[in-house]
Amino acid sequence: MKSEKEKMIDGEPYDPLDPRLVAERERARDLTRRFNRTEPTDGEARAAILDDLFGSTGEAPHVEPPFRCDYGYNVRVGDGFYANFDCVLLDVCPVEIGRNCFLGPGVHVYTATHPVDAAERVGGTEYGRGVEIGDDAWVGGRAVVNPGVTIGDRAVVASGAVVTDDVPDDVVVGGNPAEPIREIDQRR
Repeated sequence: MKSEKEKMIDGEPYDPLDPRLVAERERARDLTRRFNRTEPTDGEARAAILDDLFGSTGEAPHVEPPFRCDYGYNVRVGDGFYANFDCVLLDVCPVEIGRNCFLGPGVHVYTATHPVDAAERVGGTEYGRGVEIGDDAWVGGRAVVNPGVTIGDRAVVASGAVVTDDVPDDVVVGGNPAEPIREIDQRR
């Protein structure tokens, strides 16, 4: 039989009030509080906290405080990752972010969701769907990336966009819901 954590990570309905999950969320909140109180000049302390918080980090990740997440251990970022102020990663399922990916200020990435059926939702179960953001992608300020979305390599999400569907490689999307605006010519 699967634990509530295993069900959560696998995207199955789970009980968010499971004591182990509550403790893991509290651990993440403690680490993010510590991270958010670091001095701008204390890059070593910030890096150590991110190493402890995230499932994996590439070389030289940079996250501007304040930052929030649910668990942290479901977040994996590649080399050169950058997140600007007020980033939120709701990581009940994996959030995989490639190398040289930039998240603008106030970007929210959600893997957590709730049942559409009201009786189920009120009953307290939750579930999630993982998010992937490719290499060299840029998600503009105040954009929202919804559960289950994959953003391709070198893609650009315009500021304020609400991404509800996958974004192909080399495309700019924008709007609510986000739609393709144009292709990116990589030859320039």
